[in-house]
Amino acid sequence: MDQNKMGQKDTDQKCFRHELKYGIPYMQYLELRSRLRPLMRGDPHAGGDGRYLIRSIYFDNLADKALREKMDGVSRREKFRIRYYNDDLSYIILEKKVKDNYLCAKYSAEVTEAECRMLLEGSYQWMREHPSPLVQELYAKMRYQLLRPRVLVSYVREPYLYPAGNVRVTFDSHIRTSLYHQDFLEEQIVDISASDQPRDLVLEVKYDSFLPESIKCLLQTGMVRQQAFSKYAACRRYG
Repeated sequence: MDQNKMGQKDTDQKCFRHELKYGIPYMQYLELRSRLRPLMRGDPHAGGDGRYLIRSIYFDNLADKALREKMDGVSRREKFRIRYYNDDLSYIILEKKVKDNYLCAKYSAEVTEAECRMLLEGSYQWMREHPSPLVQELYAKMRYQLLRPRVLVSYVREPYLYPAGNVRVTFDSHIRTSLYHQDFLEEQIVDISASDQPRDLVLEVKYDSFLPESIKCLLQTGMVRQQAFSKYAACRRYG
């Protein structure tokens, strides 16, 4: 599995895309998956079971700006995070996710494990001269907005792809938070479930300018209800 390509597939989106989220119970997941599989293809960069583990370290300031904007329903907002896959630290990306109602865009830059560890340890002067504008932007906001790493969010993703409309449907499960443990990039992750119903999943549907009717029909079941959902907010709800 090519970790680099998997990360790029998931994050290199510099144009706004539609993003819809749904909370679904496990039985609904089984039904939807059986509908999608004949029409959509699995992500070739996922593992043999069609899934991969995502870990994201989210940034916020002391006033919880990102969290409060989400909870208050601010239409246009942004979040910074560091993301890696399957606990492989050879490929780490810094992301900025910009939301505008149901549209989203992502900007990413690769950072080394050494750079990431320096950042997490509070040494970030190196970011000022980094060749990536995104790393420089985070440096500025760490200085002037006092952004700091706040929580590690982990979950398992099962993705499906459809070329028309550049559709990506994902099922996210086993959402966990390190809220009460602030050491990151450890060999042994200390975290807890972030869900009241651990078997429930988050269904995400992302597409460019249109959602093909064939996919729309597959997703239309009585139990699927679109809702605002943030993994970051769910993992910060206790503090």
